[in-house]
Amino acid sequence: MLIRIRSKDGNFRFEVQPTDDISVLYNKIIETSTNPDPASITISNQPRGNEVKISSLKGRTLKNLGLNHGDLIFVNYKEASNDIPEPVAPSTSAPPSKVTRPNDVAPRPWESVVEDPVDTYWRGQSGKIPRSRDARFCKHSLNGMCDYCMPLEPYDAAYHKEHSIKHLSYHSYLAKVTPKPTGSSSSTLPPLNPLSYKVKVPCPTGSHPPWPASICTGCQPSTISLQSQQFRMVDHLEIASMDIVDRFLQAWRKTGLQRFGWLIGRYEPYDKVPMGIKAVVEAIYESPQQGELDGLTLGWPWEDEPRIRDLAAAASTPLTVVGYIFTDLDPTPEDRTKNVYKRHPQSFFLSSLEAIFAATLQKANPVRTKSSPTGSYSSRFVTAVLTATEDGQVDVSAYQVSEQAVAMVDADMIEASVEPGIVRVKEEERTANSARYVPDVFYSYKNEYGLEVTKSAKPCFPVEYLLVNVTHGFPQTPSPFFQSTKFAIENRPGIEDQVLDRAMAQLAKLEAPSLTPGSDSYKKVELARYLSDFHLVTFLQTTQLFSESDIKLMMKTISSPKLLEDPKNIDPILQTDSWQTLMTFTRESAPAGRPSGMIDDDIPQEVLDQIAAETAASGGSAASGSGGIRICPHCTFENTHSRSDCEVCGLPLA
Repeated sequence: MLIRIRSKDGNFRFEVQPTDDISVLYNKIIETSTNPDPASITISNQPRGNEVKISSLKGRTLKNLGLNHGDLIFVNYKEASNDIPEPVAPSTSAPPSKVTRPNDVAPRPWESVVEDPVDTYWRGQSGKIPRSRDARFCKHSLNGMCDYCMPLEPYDAAYHKEHSIKHLSYHSYLAKVTPKPTGSSSSTLPPLNPLSYKVKVPCPTGSHPPWPASICTGCQPSTISLQSQQFRMVDHLEIASMDIVDRFLQAWRKTGLQRFGWLIGRYEPYDKVPMGIKAVVEAIYESPQQGELDGLTLGWPWEDEPRIRDLAAAASTPLTVVGYIFTDLDPTPEDRTKNVYKRHPQSFFLSSLEAIFAATLQKANPVRTKSSPTGSYSSRFVTAVLTATEDGQVDVSAYQVSEQAVAMVDADMIEASVEPGIVRVKEEERTANSARYVPDVFYSYKNEYGLEVTKSAKPCFPVEYLLVNVTHGFPQTPSPFFQSTKFAIENRPGIEDQVLDRAMAQLAKLEAPSLTPGSDSYKKVELARYLSDFHLVTFLQTTQLFSESDIKLMMKTISSPKLLEDPKNIDPILQTDSWQTLMTFTRESAPAGRPSGMIDDDIPQEVLDQIAAETAASGGSAASGSGGIRICPHCTFENTHSRSDCEVCGLPLA
């Protein structure tokens, strides 16, 4: 077959066989190039972008790469200071031992990528949308299939329109853009290229000094046309329990100041859209911050992020940071139980400042994928806002920003404006300290006559052109990883404080002499329920009472879905040295005369006072009762002995 080559040395045609090794093409490129550096030679199926080093394709045949008769390949390379190397023999012949060649390099970047389990799952599925037999048009037998009942592709436009699905899921989009393999050949080069609006430095042509000294069409970014993104990396945000949001809102209810938190969760398949993905939130971690009535000041990057990520990954099903959430709530003056409806189509959904912040975080949290030459593409980081609905109630809104938004922020092209719904495009800048190139930016809209109009985005454009909507909801049958919401939340000074004494006081109530590994006490279930708290475990890690391995064992144990099914499930925690150390401190800190775990602190104080008053009014001392039975005014136990202290709680009866 005929393969055409285009490089800075000119255009060439080579007669090759489909079964030829890539080294055959490599040798022909070397022969027609002027002093090339072999390690720098790249090939691509387009003039700019999608370049892959030819040395990384060693051992593959031309047919395996998807090359066909007449295909045009674009070649680029850097000049070397040494002479042209000798042609390399095809890989079918054994190479000499202990000889390192220029094309002996590491595996291609995308081949060594470890993807998220949800991506691994969808790669093993066809994703086709099944259809039942059409009674009107299907004339074949029950075992047959025709155009009216055959499964649809996951990116079928008619299906998405019928079910009001605005965006393709990531894997549906991937199936759409991935070329179909021909014959026995496997897939070609990865189809997803990260978007970049930066000037290429140095210039691929090598014909002029690098930017900002000079620029040409080979290194400058193309004109940008803002448009709605076809796909979204996350289709749905699911919060595992209403209690998670309710606990997060408590700080705002007490102070009226806005709050911010990081969403701790995982990614799962989502069956409401073809090949969909949802982010499931199991906890909200609140990093250091200073709330205000109309905003907040956030400490970012947050110092505890590596520790929290590492501990969350130790859960029974590994967790990670899937996004962030913040409040934007303002009670109405006439009715403090309702909030001002400020985010709506006539106003804004995310402000320009929030969109730029979202783009910054998405850039810092890319998705690891085998479908990109760089090994990463886009992001699944979700932005969630707790804001008012039209009727004044509180609801969650979830978004991502588009790949165009991330690329524009990465190229330092846009900035926030005073008007929250408007994004400003920065001016081009060439100084000694910085250089910013801003290409032409356009966006389209329908005017008052219903006609499509293209307008320059300079100096500003609506922030909606950068947003991608994400649906949200709560499960019908909640089964959160963490069962308790009793322990204080971190970084809420003056509202609730995380102190070890509070944890030990609760543990003293739950511990009993029978609470030993292997015992079947109902107290163990209550203890397990109390320990199943993400905020408690992250706090205990900071007390230095737990070793790294023991705290990770605790996280794995208390996040198990089967934790409360059997009291023995908590035994691995009780057997650790770190737990024994904690319980030693707990017993030593218990008040004298009070056996830990034997006093019912859940009885309200007013009830105890009433019992004491009634027993005192019955004639005799405050602890006397009829028939020689003395009721303890503290724990209400009926004492029959003659001692002065209660048999149960040890406190004085008089």
